[in-house]
Amino acid sequence: MVNVMPNFEYVSKNEYLPNKKQIIELINLVQDEVRNEFTFRYDFIGSVERNMVTRAINSSVGYDFDVNLRVNDEEENYNAYEIKKIIMNGFNKYNHLFSYDYCEDSKRVITIKIKDKKNSRILHSCDFAVVHDCEDGRQQYIRFNKNHQSYCWEYQPKGFYQQNERVAALKNEGLWTDVRNVYLEKKNYNTDLNKKSRSIYAETINELYKQNFGDD
Repeated sequence: MVNVMPNFEYVSKNEYLPNKKQIIELINLVQDEVRNEFTFRYDFIGSVERNMVTRAINSSVGYDFDVNLRVNDEEENYNAYEIKKIIMNGFNKYNHLFSYDYCEDSKRVITIKIKDKKNSRILHSCDFAVVHDCEDGRQQYIRFNKNHQSYCWEYQPKGFYQQNERVAALKNEGLWTDVRNVYLEKKNYNTDLNKKSRSIYAETINELYKQNFGDD
C-alpha cells in the first residue's frame, strides 16, 4: 500500500471564524461553571493567532485551534491534577451543546474534537493548554505523565522564549510571507506523523532567522 503525502492548504479566516466564536461561547460556559473553584482567562495562540490555520486536503483530519487557559489560583488552593480535572469536567458538561466529543487528555493539552462519524473524519479540533505566567517572565504548563498517571507544573523549554524574539525580527524585516510559504512547504514534505505543527513552525522560524540574521 502506497502512503499518500498530505497536501496542506491554508484555511481562510472567513471559514474558521464561526467555529472560533463557537469555542469562545463554550469557554464562557466553562468559566461560569468553575467560578466557585477559580477563575481563568483564555488566549487563542498558535496558528489562529498568526492566521496560519492549515488542513490536509486529502486527509480525514481537519484543522485545529490552540488556546491557553490562564488559571487564577494565587493562593495555590489546587494542585495541577485538581485544576486540570475541574476544567475537563467543565468542558465535558457543555461539549455536547456544540457537538464536541468528551475531552482527551494528553501530555501538554486537553483536546476536544467535532467528528463526522459517518465518514470517519475530524472536522476540526481545539487544544487547551493550562498555563501560568511567572513573575520572572517564564511560563509553566500542566504536564500529564501518562506512564505514571501524574500531573505537575513544568517550565517551558528555552526555545519557547527565544521564538517570540525571532518572530518579531522576521516581521520587522517584512519576511512573514516567506514564513508562511516555508511553513506550508515543510508541512507538505513532513513524513513524521508524530511531529506536531508547532514543531514544524518552530523549525521554520529558526531556519529563516538563521538565514537572514545568522546564529545568535
